Amino acid sequence: ILGLFPCSNLGFELEFYALSCPGVEFVVRDVVRSASSSDPSIPGKLLRLLFHDCFVYGCDASVLVEGDGTERADPANKSLGGFEVIEAAKRELELFCPQTVSCADILALAARDAVVMAGGPDIQMPTGRRDGLVSAISNVRPNIVDTSFTVDDMIRIFGAKGLTLNDLVILSGAHTIGLAHCNAFSDRFQVSSKGNLTFVDSSLDKDYAGKLAKKCAASTSATVNIDPKTAFSFDNQYYNNLIAKKGLLQTDSILFNDPRTKNLVLQLASDLNGFYEGWSTSFLKLSSIGVKGDGEGEVRQICSRING
Repeated sequence: ILGLFPCSNLGFELEFYALSCPGVEFVVRDVVRSASSSDPSIPGKLLRLLFHDCFVYGCDASVLVEGDGTERADPANKSLGGFEVIEAAKRELELFCPQTVSCADILALAARDAVVMAGGPDIQMPTGRRDGLVSAISNVRPNIVDTSFTVDDMIRIFGAKGLTLNDLVILSGAHTIGLAHCNAFSDRFQVSSKGNLTFVDSSLDKDYAGKLAKKCAASTSATVNIDPKTAFSFDNQYYNNLIAKKGLLQTDSILFNDPRTKNLVLQLASDLNGFYEGWSTSFLKLSSIGVKGDGEGEVRQICSRING
């Protein structure tokens, strides 16, 4: 595992806060547990937040910064949620160990804990990330996956982050929890002049498409569970959905249709432990992308704004 972490990030290690803030993991987990018990959609939101953070400029909490021209101003980030959970953990940690724990670490730990709350595997995770000094809307588009992407497009984006084809398929399993807005998959339907939806994408099961059309006819801002069967459980049902032609987003469906990824989808669909093992390795890689060390970042006092 140690080989996954770049040596240049001195201080990025297990138990980084052992002396400076020993309770950090308990505090974050407690806040995530409490938020998740009152809103079961929280784990999916926290996981998505980490993806959107790490893929743009590395895991440095730049997605948490508010304001015009920041990453949050990009339309792709308008539907992100879970910010209040990170802020709540930050406020508590500032009481116990002021100016010590970075927002980037809180976000990474919260996403890890989100998976645990949804019944997924627990992972020992290095900490010591610094918060980034830049959050720019212009960094978002070139770095994140769009729902219209091909497998080649996704391989390119993941590859640029040091992630493999296997990581791509395994990390897509994050869609076993979470919600999507209708406009994220509306290109798979045709809208008649009367506003009725008919599906045009043959890689989608007809009955499933019919249910989606009904749900989305009322409003394109409506949300649906990405996994229609076990929406709030972190399991391998996502891969079984792909086999059953019930991959909600086009970027889900194509993983079963492409010969390069199909076999791994089949494998993960029938092997929950294999998925959990793969997830643990791939998630550690994801949460270590572009980590800022000492001198490259700061510890923010409030996660939504850069110090100064």
